[in-house]
Amino acid sequence: MIAYRDATLADAAALATLGADSFTQTFGHLYAPADLALFLDNHTVAAWSAELGDPDFAVRIAEQGDAMIGYAKLGPPHLPFTPTSAAAELRQLYVLAPWHGAGVAAALIEWVIAAARARGADELFLSVFTDNHRARRFTSVTDSIRSGPVPSWSAPMPTRIS
Repeated sequence: MIAYRDATLADAAALATLGADSFTQTFGHLYAPADLALFLDNHTVAAWSAELGDPDFAVRIAEQGDAMIGYAKLGPPHLPFTPTSAAAELRQLYVLAPWHGAGVAAALIEWVIAAARARGADELFLSVFTDNHRARRFTSVTDSIRSGPVPSWSAPMPTRIS
């Protein structure tokens, strides 16, 4: 059975590993080793601890048994755009491959939208890497997310959630 819970500071090391592993599984083949290592510097215990300790961030974890299998991270907007009203950003949503299609991403998206609303946001943004075909399909069939134009590698995708 898959269970969901809010992350705590005690989860920083496991989230660093899960983030790095899931990113590498999905995109590792697209990067030169040095470029991949540079990106993975975002998935350190120190970086996760800082965000988990920051009230502007919220993280929801999906677990099966004692294993973390996915997570979603909500935070303040940081993409290159100007929100037109109160906004939040889905910073990351990762699910390990064996659980793709099991409803984990859908459950995490429901949490993201509810958490953004609870924080007073009426717009939700995300950025999807052009080569992340699974995420692009998911967001195209998720009624709660509509996409905008996609220049270069990614674009903010606004969603009115009020």
